[in-house]
Amino acid sequence: MVALCAAGGAAAAKADRLDTLRIEGKTLTTEVARANGFFAKHGIDVRISSSPNSEVMRQKLSSGAVDIIDDGLDNAVKMKLDGTDVVILTGSRLAQQELIGQLGIKSAADVRGKSVIVDVPDTQAALLLKKILLLGGLKAGVDYRLVPLGMNRFAAMQSNREYAAAMMSGPEAVIAKRMGFTSLGRSSELIGPILYHGSYARRDWAVAHKDLVERYVAANIEAQRWLLAPSNEAKVVEMIQAAGPGQLSAAEAKKVYGQLVSGPEALTKDLRFDVEAFRNFLRVRSEVERSWRNGAPPPEAFFDDSYYRDAAAKLPK
Repeated sequence: MVALCAAGGAAAAKADRLDTLRIEGKTLTTEVARANGFFAKHGIDVRISSSPNSEVMRQKLSSGAVDIIDDGLDNAVKMKLDGTDVVILTGSRLAQQELIGQLGIKSAADVRGKSVIVDVPDTQAALLLKKILLLGGLKAGVDYRLVPLGMNRFAAMQSNREYAAAMMSGPEAVIAKRMGFTSLGRSSELIGPILYHGSYARRDWAVAHKDLVERYVAANIEAQRWLLAPSNEAKVVEMIQAAGPGQLSAAEAKKVYGQLVSGPEALTKDLRFDVEAFRNFLRVRSEVERSWRNGAPPPEAFFDDSYYRDAAAKLPK
């Protein structure tokens, strides 16, 4: 990992104590917030964990094993559908998802009768995969088989040619195409901007820890500003190279960086929740899974902007 300047180091040194916060999910934003001292500056000691699949991740939040998840926002929607009251705190990134076909797969039509791999069948990238293939005339469970394999879909496709396609993002998609795998379409082009990534918590926990939540959000806003600052481009490109599943070239990492800073797959400015991009994702879930009898509810059913507004108010403009 590239060494980052400790922008919040001096402030952190003055903190009397740090409150422990257990976060599930490692992202560029959380890594910058940790390495640059933004969490410590706001009096937080983060403990970051990860899970083999989104079902385990959701179970950890439901049981109280973690405090906040920083990952795909549709998992928050799934938790509410399953009866756990969660609240979305931030929206950090638009979907950077691409349907990648196995060697020899040239179009969606070539997936017919074959197996495609997903994390789990009914959340996140799987919904976008189903929607993209539906646009190509293929219906899940009828025209192709879904195989849930957790997070390591790229490795699975490399080791087993029977897996016809999978959703990938960022560096994985770049490396896969370099190796000869085929792009069957980007979600941003076929479906439109989707608010894909952010943080969320159980609502009762967030209410009981309002000050801690606001400090967590403030630290991440500062990290997002750092990531999007043009002066930090070289450092961010190096981070992207180091975090990828195999070494990206500098040119490839710079292309991924360009997608992160602008366009329909970008990081959100100041971690702002993109209401319309999230509404688009709810629409996809409603169309693909028929999750709601009368269509998708409004984004406000999932997102409480009071934590964000209070956190942003603590920071300089």
